Amino acid sequence: MPNLHIAIIGATGGLGSAFVKLLSQDPSNTIYAFARSKIVSVSPNIHGGSIDLADEHSLGRAAEMAASHAPLDLVIVATGILHDATMKPEKTLHELSAVNFERNFWVNTIGPALVAKHFLPKLRRDKRALFAVLSARFGSISDNRLGGWYAYRASKAALNMLIKTASIEVARRQKHTIVVGLHPGTVATRLSKPFQKHIAADKLFNTDYSIAQMLKVLEGLSTEDSGKIFAWDGHPIPY
Repeated sequence: MPNLHIAIIGATGGLGSAFVKLLSQDPSNTIYAFARSKIVSVSPNIHGGSIDLADEHSLGRAAEMAASHAPLDLVIVATGILHDATMKPEKTLHELSAVNFERNFWVNTIGPALVAKHFLPKLRRDKRALFAVLSARFGSISDNRLGGWYAYRASKAALNMLIKTASIEVARRQKHTIVVGLHPGTVATRLSKPFQKHIAADKLFNTDYSIAQMLKVLEGLSTEDSGKIFAWDGHPIPY
């Protein structure tokens, strides 16, 4: 994917940093990499900036910075949370916590929605442009056969609704823009580490493979695909 102006949100995470690494290998691309921690540029075509999903002013500043020289061709939102030092996915209703729900929704739903608010208008309008958010198969209501993981599932299902709704609005004034969700598969990152022992070896991907597959999916999309959720292998995931 050459000659692109790209913004990557969550650029220091396992998948976000891999997106930066792979896309910056083409010197014709210009990468704006944003995260809460300071980005240390390792290439002249990477421009780092700080961003906080809970601080909407920082999102606005980041969007202005990313589009200061040219409209964006691609925005990737690679933020997400499943667990941390004090939070883990719930197995039963008894484990539900308002704190866990708030944490999941802030990172997985509200943050990406505010990113869309500020970054979607910065996409180019004269030709194809992409806004891609990392979602998850666990956000599919119709594909839910195991239960559990209430807050995470709910936050990703809500994210999928936001993707669909934004795609409808954007199509009215940015007819070349494609808004999609991407499921990266189960990737060997910190997010999946506590659960990797239950994953078959051929179903646990390294980051480079997952990122390459998702970029291949993005390359093949048309405006008819806007609003949909796609897995790493290009197959659509039902809502």
